Amino acid sequence: MKKILIFSLAYSPFIGGAELAVKQITGRIGSDGIRFDMITLRFDSDLPKFEKIGNINVYRIGLSKKHPSAEDLVKFPMYFTKVFYPLFAFFQAIKMHRQNKYDALWPIMSYAGFPALFFKLFYKRNIPFILTLQEGDSISHITKRWRIRAVYPFFKMVFAKADFVQAISTYLGGWARAMGFKGPLEIIPNGVDIKRFAREYPEKELSELKNKLGKKADDKYLITTSRLVKKNAINDVIKSLKYLPETVKFIVLGSGPDLDMLQKSAKDESVADRVIFLGMVEHQEIPKYLKISDIFVRPSLSEGMGNSFIEAMAAGLPVVATQAGGIADFLFDRERNPDKDPTGWAVGARDPRGISEQIKKITDNPEKTEKTVANAKKLAFEKYDWDLIAKDMREKVFSKILTKQA
Repeated sequence: MKKILIFSLAYSPFIGGAELAVKQITGRIGSDGIRFDMITLRFDSDLPKFEKIGNINVYRIGLSKKHPSAEDLVKFPMYFTKVFYPLFAFFQAIKMHRQNKYDALWPIMSYAGFPALFFKLFYKRNIPFILTLQEGDSISHITKRWRIRAVYPFFKMVFAKADFVQAISTYLGGWARAMGFKGPLEIIPNGVDIKRFAREYPEKELSELKNKLGKKADDKYLITTSRLVKKNAINDVIKSLKYLPETVKFIVLGSGPDLDMLQKSAKDESVADRVIFLGMVEHQEIPKYLKISDIFVRPSLSEGMGNSFIEAMAAGLPVVATQAGGIADFLFDRERNPDKDPTGWAVGARDPRGISEQIKKITDNPEKTEKTVANAKKLAFEKYDWDLIAKDMREKVFSKILTKQA
């Protein structure tokens, strides 16, 4: 049995795209000759310090408080548990390695690479580490954080000393090379539960949801599933509504620090009655909301990849987005990417009018829309199913590293 130690700032119940990827991948290959342990932050004092979740033995460390909010995690003192995670995790890893003798280290995102780097520099030089890049923020935003600027030479060493890099997009793979990584690199995206998002619902169930939201027969619903933060540019969609017919409404699934600002913007733009803020919706319920909607829109300013776009494609929705970061790997526009089969409608950053124009193209050209949606759905099925992703991770990443250690 080979043993891999994962470093991740957060894990269940604090689940984002990166954490979901770890869960899906380990759940499919953890019982097949590989044991996974993880060191993550505890945050919530109600959570146990040790817990087995799926195929991962989860060890929680660091400061905690009872039921912290998302805002608590970015304020003193909880924020500092993130700052000191590399040191806490490094010492915990030494303790665990003495007992378990790990074959490889697997940090999830660049900041979690610090404890792996310290482990390799100051404790066991011969243990390889696989760096997974899942960052969603722009590179400039990441590197401008004070906790990164303060130790920037070490941050670059995370890339230089990694033995293998797996990036979820070409964009992040390019970042690894720019930061000095010269070793083997694989672009393996995150996956999506394709069958769940592509499933069909009974018409009665969909009608009940439409009635609950007040959708009329001639209404067109735009939808986004998103954290309400600046990088996801939800405000640009709100501003686009004034260029569209009054029958076009906008459903917002998600929560975040920008909620108050977005609600105020909807009022200021005189479209408050056309924007429906639904807050957090259980992930298993999201496909149903996609099915009663007409167009998915998220004009992100940065994306490492963006699972929500693939989920919408699997559900059969037209997708309007920028081609920022990793989105460019799967969203191909008929005019901007004439050499590829179109899978979506691209817009520039900070362009509400451009968003409205693409929405009009979708509604005014049903034949082109149908073909583009079919292309997107085909791409989602062929490239982004979790079974395929887990197989690639095992064969193209773990097997290569663990074979060298044999």
